[in-house]
Amino acid sequence: MKLRILLSVSFAVVSIHSAAQDVVAPNSNLVLSGIPEISTDLARDVGRYSNYRSASFSGWLPGDDGILISTRFGNASQIHRVAAPGATREQLTFFKEPVRGASVRPERGDSFVFVRDTGGDEFYQIYLFDMSTGDTTLLSDGKKRNSSPLWNHDGSRVVYARVDANDDGAFTELHLADLHDATKSRKLITLDGGGWGPVDFSHDGKRLSLREHISVNKSNIWILDIESGEKTPLLVSKADELVASRGGLFSSAGENVYITTDKFSEFRQAGAIGRDSEPAVMYSDQIPWDVTQMDLSPDGETLALLTNEAGIGVLHLVDVTNATIQKLEGLPVGTIAGIRWHPTIPVIGFSLRSAKTPGDAYSVNAETGAVTRWTYSETGPVDTDSFREPELVSWTSFDGLEITGFLYRPPAKFTGKRPVLMQIHGGPEGQSRPGYLGSNNYFVQELGMAVLYPNVRGSAGFGKTFLRLDNGFKREDSYKDINALLDWIEDEPTLDEDNVIVRGGSYGGFMTLAVSAFYSDRIKASVDIVGISNLRTFLENTQGYRRDLRRVEYGDERDPKMRAFLDRTAPLTNAHLIKKPMLVIQGANDPRVPKSESDQIVETLRINETPVWYLVAMDEGHGFRKKANSDFAFFTTAKFIKENIEK
Repeated sequence: MKLRILLSVSFAVVSIHSAAQDVVAPNSNLVLSGIPEISTDLARDVGRYSNYRSASFSGWLPGDDGILISTRFGNASQIHRVAAPGATREQLTFFKEPVRGASVRPERGDSFVFVRDTGGDEFYQIYLFDMSTGDTTLLSDGKKRNSSPLWNHDGSRVVYARVDANDDGAFTELHLADLHDATKSRKLITLDGGGWGPVDFSHDGKRLSLREHISVNKSNIWILDIESGEKTPLLVSKADELVASRGGLFSSAGENVYITTDKFSEFRQAGAIGRDSEPAVMYSDQIPWDVTQMDLSPDGETLALLTNEAGIGVLHLVDVTNATIQKLEGLPVGTIAGIRWHPTIPVIGFSLRSAKTPGDAYSVNAETGAVTRWTYSETGPVDTDSFREPELVSWTSFDGLEITGFLYRPPAKFTGKRPVLMQIHGGPEGQSRPGYLGSNNYFVQELGMAVLYPNVRGSAGFGKTFLRLDNGFKREDSYKDINALLDWIEDEPTLDEDNVIVRGGSYGGFMTLAVSAFYSDRIKASVDIVGISNLRTFLENTQGYRRDLRRVEYGDERDPKMRAFLDRTAPLTNAHLIKKPMLVIQGANDPRVPKSESDQIVETLRINETPVWYLVAMDEGHGFRKKANSDFAFFTTAKFIKENIEK
């Protein structure tokens, strides 16, 4: 055989030339089992859809110096500076591993902190980047899992959370780094549990608001006196209450704290709470949707609220002096994230993605409503203007509950009943929201498949009651929601009920495995990405700092009745029912869903002689974040799906 390098403007792969065809060779970090050769012709066709870029807003630089964004020009996302709307993206960090966001130093703007792990292990470290020299300083210990870096208001200190676990369970340490000597930090407090993190400093720097995340259904807000180390409750629910409270932004004078809570509603409302009282005023009680994020203007007079309204991001402005709220009109329709006020002018930065754009940085003037687009991410050699907007569809489950999802239909040139790719979200408290399909556009535009994203019970965004409907012993009810969806597909004249492929990642991978076992006769094949094959073994082997957080959702495997239930309903236990081909994709360093979960389902399927392909990346964790790996994984997925759908 003869080795040669195949180059294109969009991607580079190593190909092996033979008499039959050129094939793509995986890089040295990928381990393949049972996967046939991938032709370079397929890689070219698919690569048109995988070679898009996106940009997310990270923060404002002072004055007119522009913004920081996260985007990828090489193999992994890095921090870039954009000096003006539409200007060239100037890369600042150059690491092998992806860099997760950037938080600009207040007032000075001469540096920023960022978070980075190694090989997807999620043992994050906190770094300080000097904008003038390009030097990087490690602020954290370099060993444990560190996260949530937060500046005080004058930019002299950074606090962050360090999470660990011992035989007594998970615990969190809060550490404070003084930027006069960034290499030294002091421990502020040790807290029981792995779900703690800092939210905001008071403007005088003496107090710190803290979140305590117990589960998606229960979270509390505390206030820490930095000097004394005394922790006092601000909005803390009783032991038998399921109340989710978030936020904790201090008002300028420090008398009030701005929070969100579902204590008074099905949805998380925004309000203000005094130091020692219940919320005196709720701002968003007339909006029947979750407030997902908020940020206070530098003058302390306007609170920006981001709501999730049927999956669409909507911005609202609250005048905190008179408690009036108004919707900010004229924003592009899409999913919004990362809202942040400019430090000196009434402008809010944010990230936005839609069905036709993979994600870019925007800003809006809060006084005039003028919208500015800062970045224009490339979408590869495809015409995104022709992409169709998703449809919101609904069906009735076994118990009469209405379930909804988003359906992306193929172009009108594809006639007849269309094959279906069902994509189940993770979490399990995640939510499928309308947006750019990315590589999945290949299935829609080239194979004529309909792509369907269900939001089964337990999904976020539909109220706290809906969110709890799959907890513990109710787990099988979410399986039945998918069975009801398969019934709906049967009744939908444009969709092919005999040509359904199911795919999901993380908890979505667990659901994919469950559907593959319990409804094997109703699907053609499945793709499991970092999925859980048995919730009991998952709880025993996931990282210790996560275990208690997951027990609240899935059940405590130490309880004999729950243990028996988890084993009885596990896809692994029922793997003998899986008769259709499966592709399994896994990161070797995954701290959430350990590789053993994929290993055991693959081994069992092979014993049962069920066809299975297995792809492992040795330098990835919970999902593939390096482009070379994600490209090959998608080439493999495309080949697998093409071989298993009926043309």
